[in-house]
Amino acid sequence: MAIESVSMFNVAQVNAPMATNKVSSSQAQENFGDFLQSAINSVNETQKASDVATNKLINGGNIELHEVMIASQKSSIALNATLEIRNKVVEAYQEIMRMQV
Repeated sequence: MAIESVSMFNVAQVNAPMATNKVSSSQAQENFGDFLQSAINSVNETQKASDVATNKLINGGNIELHEVMIASQKSSIALNATLEIRNKVVEAYQEIMRMQV
């Protein structure tokens, strides 16, 4: 059985925007938006894979219980990490809004 990594994104994808010296603000917003979209799509794919594995097990398909549990845990960890990141971003935004100018 092959061991897969549980990362939510590709490290090269994060470092790619930093490789260029000067990036316009609109291009930076596009890069950041693309990064967020790909991260959310990755979490969504793990959720879908978990659902497919669970349905296979329920319907008596050819799948082992431990594979279903691993898929379920991967999707749970990815979702929890995404929610924690969202909470930190909202908290940072609220802190910035409380700053006096």
